[in-house]
Amino acid sequence: MIRKLSFLLLFAAMVACGGYSFTGGDVGDAQTVSIDFFPNTADLVKPQLSQIFTEKLRDIFVQQTPLELVRRNGDMQFSGEIVRYTIEPINAQASDLGTVAQNRLTVDVNVIFINTLDPDKGFEERFTRFVDFDATQDINSIEDELHDQVSQELSENILNRAIGDW
Repeated sequence: MIRKLSFLLLFAAMVACGGYSFTGGDVGDAQTVSIDFFPNTADLVKPQLSQIFTEKLRDIFVQQTPLELVRRNGDMQFSGEIVRYTIEPINAQASDLGTVAQNRLTVDVNVIFINTLDPDKGFEERFTRFVDFDATQDINSIEDELHDQVSQELSENILNRAIGDW
């Protein structure tokens, strides 16, 4: 019983002190984060992807860090754009080389991160994620699900790059 109470008190103290996120990352003295809308400037534009990605990135910072989301001028600031959106065949079926078995949706996002409290931690970097899907599936029927998945993975990568301490 004393062990459990000690653990809970230690955990509460760590959370109360701030600075550390639930991901194991370090936000330092930052208290706020601002995340601009990420427009889609890729050759193939899926307008809903900008909204989905931007919201996923905002959500992950709100849910997994102690940072407060503000509209502008956060201690940590994110901006950028979706620069690539492609759907390409990746696997031919063994029985018929002219038929595709799988397709790959790839999304690249260029991210500019400014840490106003620790400028050396800022970066401009391109993040890429992809998701494969069966070529027999109608892209229009699974597109929202694919956008959610790739946006979540991109957001996790960006969070880890910005505040990861490993």
